[in-house]
Amino acid sequence: MKIILIKPNIGRREHSLYVDNASMEPLQLGVLAALTPSDIEVKMYDDRLERIPYDEKADLVAITVETFTARRSYEIADEYRKRGTKVLMGGMHVKLLPDEVKEHADSIMIGDAEDKWAKMIEDLRAGSLKEVYECNPVCIPQKGVITRRDIYKGKKNMPISLMQFSRGCKYSCKYCASSVYFERRHFTRDVDEVVAEVKSQKRKLLFFVDDNIVGDKERAKELFRALIPLKVRWVSQGSLDMLDDDELMTLMVKSGCLGLVIGFESIRPESLDYMHKGVNKKFVGDHYADAIEKLRHYGLQTWAAFTIGHDTDTLESIEATYRFARKNKFTFAAYNILMPYPGTELYEQLKEEGRLLYDGKWWLHEQYRFNYTAFVPKNMTPDELTEAGFECRRRFNSLGSILYRLFEPRTNLRNPVRFFTYLIYNPVFKKEVFEKQGMTFGCREKDENEGDVHTSCDREEEKRKIS
Repeated sequence: MKIILIKPNIGRREHSLYVDNASMEPLQLGVLAALTPSDIEVKMYDDRLERIPYDEKADLVAITVETFTARRSYEIADEYRKRGTKVLMGGMHVKLLPDEVKEHADSIMIGDAEDKWAKMIEDLRAGSLKEVYECNPVCIPQKGVITRRDIYKGKKNMPISLMQFSRGCKYSCKYCASSVYFERRHFTRDVDEVVAEVKSQKRKLLFFVDDNIVGDKERAKELFRALIPLKVRWVSQGSLDMLDDDELMTLMVKSGCLGLVIGFESIRPESLDYMHKGVNKKFVGDHYADAIEKLRHYGLQTWAAFTIGHDTDTLESIEATYRFARKNKFTFAAYNILMPYPGTELYEQLKEEGRLLYDGKWWLHEQYRFNYTAFVPKNMTPDELTEAGFECRRRFNSLGSILYRLFEPRTNLRNPVRFFTYLIYNPVFKKEVFEKQGMTFGCREKDENEGDVHTSCDREEEKRKIS
């Protein structure tokens, strides 16, 4: 028996599949491979990096679906099903819109697969695959499961190992799909199993993919204490309230933390109120000066994440956010246009107010492009918000800005590791600003003469091989 695991791409740039030169190993597929019995052959294809061989025989193809990859995921699923191969789809988007996903799959898995993967395998062997597997919450993620990393071999991902300590987040930001998926709950793995997984692989540079690694501060302290003797370096995502606990921060640094993605989101208190980001309120009063000083004290290189386009935002406030990030010399920054994910409070509000664009399904619409605005903002036009977001990213990642931000002595110049981290990754993100902007979702295009649908990305791949 054979199972193929697929990590879909977002889509294409012009007429060729977008190749993501900064792609990381698809951790969730490594976990699924580890959950699969050893007598079943497992192969993985990463659509971001390689062509998918649709004619390869398999008993099941399992595709992980995110909202941004939904259109491409359906294309891949349809190609396999045309060949008679059964398709199982899971992932966050499946829980958000199960009825939509059902149209492209023989079976769907709603929720975290650990709960029902063994049952699904049993049904597959018996030839009785169910249409829906409804998974219960996994209170202890990856219990007894060490990620299978052999499936990543030869894939040319970035040289960093993805790990997971926790899942979910206890906060309830109105735009967050993750809080909907995990029902505003936070779960942690057994620390000794995380340590065993770190030891099971060779790399010393790790990325914990947690939504909020410090969501449970006491459990996080246990993890950090256990990581100290392993002498690894790691990055993750965290919330600003971690700065209230000096013991937590000291252990974090001792355990090898280089920096964190932190959701600053906005420099305006009224915007934080609007998005329900209460955890930031105590820090924003002085424009985060105290928080930034503490982050520098601990030597953490910060990836500051902002969302723009809230009803409290103006073009002037977005411009001020750019100036704020540059002035404070953040190592990296993200300016994410507010996205109405299905199932979120934000989506329902915009739907009720008639402000959704692209028929309310931007993730499937042929005219939607990556980093475009998918709704009607209150204080600007959709095109103005799209342009404002692009300009923030372009200017923050310009050569002049990169050089200016480099000279922050307590973070980017603190030691050679942080210095080279800054120099290596900033040009990568600078390049991505232009490569991803306006990218088309999916790869299909219609042949007007035949009325058929073709996968243009695969056709272009064949042309490159011939030439």
